[in-house]
Amino acid sequence: MVSCRKIRRNSLLILLLLLASTLLFVSPVLAKSRRPISDIEVRQKKMDCYADVESGLWGPQCKSSMIAKENCALRCLSPTCYEFVYESDPLEEGEKDFVRSQEFKYCMHKLSLGESLEGIRGSFDY
Repeated sequence: MVSCRKIRRNSLLILLLLLASTLLFVSPVLAKSRRPISDIEVRQKKMDCYADVESGLWGPQCKSSMIAKENCALRCLSPTCYEFVYESDPLEEGEKDFVRSQEFKYCMHKLSLGESLEGIRGSFDY
């Protein structure tokens, strides 16, 4: 015959396992209510990306020129936003593209909030 103590202990163990698994599944839902990424965080992350590029982590092609380094740093900073904004037309030597730069920042902002990337392209056309 199974004792009451064993039943309680097993019930408590099952309850704890259910509670732990519930917390694991609830946390992605709570992640939707994030705060936006700050300019300071973006700058720090970009500096980390430049360091990774300089160390060779992104391959020798990323160190071949200043613009290659910039494209690789942007890809490191946010692969999703790089693909969305620059992939089809990467920055070229001497190019300053303020519109796409703003779109990239806006993309990172929306991603940090878990929002859709719809409406980013063309948001900053002057």
